[in-house]
Amino acid sequence: MVKNWLVAGMAGIAALAACSSPEGATARAQAPAAAASAAKARHPVSGLEVIDLVVERGAKKLAFKVELAASPETQARGLMFRTELGDFEGMLFPSPVPQPRSFWMKNTPLSLDIIFIGMDGRVQNIAANTTPYSLDSVKSDGVASAVLELRAGRAAALGIVPGDKVTY
Repeated sequence: MVKNWLVAGMAGIAALAACSSPEGATARAQAPAAAASAAKARHPVSGLEVIDLVVERGAKKLAFKVELAASPETQARGLMFRTELGDFEGMLFPSPVPQPRSFWMKNTPLSLDIIFIGMDGRVQNIAANTTPYSLDSVKSDGVASAVLELRAGRAAALGIVPGDKVTY
């Protein structure tokens, strides 16, 4: 008896759904697409969130897509073991508490430009063309609010210098 009641109830629900307005069906069909587009972009290798970052030098604006290394674990790993980084790609290491920052190249086969960003959001100093796999520390010239890593030579090629404004 309960089984027949359940089947009848399910049939009634299906009939109501079939009779619902087309607008409702369209909205339900579009909901997953809207949710997917609202989802954060992820890097295919690291799985990290990818965000927009702009370096401004006067009227010149350089747009990048950067991986966001926000947790202590992702900051410790950084670009270790990576063998490729696009011309306008990088990794951003925001500081939860601004402080002097220090990086090394352990397990990092790519040479990098390490760009230290000061409290004012401006490029503080650049450690250009770092040595792959080096255990030597590369340090900020003071308190940094974030660090941006680009493929080696990109800062010079694009004219990025201390004083340029970084927004993300």
